[in-house]
Amino acid sequence: DIRFRLVRLAGKRITEDGILIIKAKNFRTQKQNRKNAVNRLIKLIQKAAEKPKTRIKTKPSLASKKRVIEAKKHRAGIKKMRRSVSTNEG
Repeated sequence: DIRFRLVRLAGKRITEDGILIIKAKNFRTQKQNRKNAVNRLIKLIQKAAEKPKTRIKTKPSLASKKRVIEAKKHRAGIKKMRRSVSTNEG
């Protein structure tokens, strides 16, 4: 579960072999760059460990329902105009 979220968060930084590559070239010394890379890795793992909030489904608004009904009525009117007119005289 956490691994899948980590892979999704890492994106292109994960190779086909499943190796996570974090580049750090912000500082002049290797020691600072390594520390920076480790901190970024820790933050990435912590973010992946957080469970995403479950989405609460909401009902369609009254206005959206009204728009749907209006669109249906419009479409029905167009189809009604296509029908052939029967002339039953006398």
